Formats: sequence, C-alpha cells, structure tokens
Amino acid sequence: MKGTPVTDKVYDYILEHFSAEDDFLRTLNEEAQAAGIPAIHIAPDQLAFLQVMLKTMGARYVLEIGSLAGYSTIGMARALPEGGKVVAFELSAENAAFIRRKAEEAGVADKIEVHIGDAKKILAGYAPDHQFDFVFIDADKSGYTTYLEQTVPLLRIGGLIAGDNALAWGQIADEDAEGNDVRGMQRFNKALVARLELQVTMVPIGDGMAMGVKLF
Repeated sequence: MKGTPVTDKVYDYILEHFSAEDDFLRTLNEEAQAAGIPAIHIAPDQLAFLQVMLKTMGARYVLEIGSLAGYSTIGMARALPEGGKVVAFELSAENAAFIRRKAEEAGVADKIEVHIGDAKKILAGYAPDHQFDFVFIDADKSGYTTYLEQTVPLLRIGGLIAGDNALAWGQIADEDAEGNDVRGMQRFNKALVARLELQVTMVPIGDGMAMGVKLF
C-alpha cells in the first residue's frame, strides 16, 4: 500500500505545525541569499526530524559534509547537549565565515567547528579523538559514495549516517536519467544498501533521506 500523498495543502499543514524554523533561521536564509549563497538548504520539517532524531539518540558528536550557510549546522547544534559538537566541512571559505558569524549570533559557536576545504581531502587524513553519533551528507552529489566510504569508519556502533536528496528530485528510479547529480545519488543509494554493517531505510521527507544505522 502506498503512503498518503503530500499535497501542497498537507505540506503547508506540516510546515505550520512541525517545523524547526524560527525567525533566526528565516533571517539567516535571507542574509545568505543576499550574500550570494544559494538557498538549497534542507527543509524546515527535515530539520525538525533531525533534531528529534539527535535528541532521541542522545547524540553528542555530529559530522556534517557540506554546510553551505549553516542552516542545518546551527539547527543540529541546537539539539546537542552541553559539550556536544557539530564538525562541519565546508568547501567555501566565504561560506565558512558566514557560518561562524551566524553561529555566534545564535549562541551555539561553542558547539560548531568548521573546517574549510575539500571534504574528501580532509577526510583522507582526518583522525578525530572520538567517534561520531551521526553523519549527515549534503554536499556534491557525485561525491556521496566517497563520503560514505570515508565516514562509516568514523561512526560509532549504533550511530546513524544519512544522505540528503536521496530521491534525486523525483528522478531516483529513472534508469535513463541524465546528469551527474542524479547518477551520483543512484550510486550512493546502491552503495549504502550494499554496506553489510548498516541497516538502512529511506525516509521520504523533503527530497528524501537515505539512512543507515551501524550494526558492527
């Protein structure tokens, strides 16, 4: 049996009652767009989902690949306890500076650590002093499979990994789809399912989150 279709009316209801976006995050989006940063962050209901999940897990350490303007970074940091940390990898130095400034304004600067540069290169030599509870991938789609391979070893047993845009803008099941982004997501989903140490699922929220919990 198929799920209930999410019409515009239903989605408006979800955003009205189940959104994690507040005035600060709305203003962040406006300032980001004014600064030339694309408005391609996760949806407000997706952020609410991540916050509930992080709190349920009792998560302390989050690794984010691709932070853009810091919408999800700050949102996830808000869900962490004192001493928790979101380690964010962002390619753009300008975006990283924007994230740090907004994190200060949001009062969560002590919970956010931004690394600037190509995440693949950083991860190749990355050796944190702790494992992560959650890994969130939302960067270049062609690189998702590489990020998966690099970050699963950094995830604790019982930790979660998720890739955003897992439905590839509605084209994920189209074998003839063109474009590196769609094909990248198809490769990622296939690679995620093939990881024996992960129990996986697809959460059809926003553009979809493919997720896996690390079993061993």
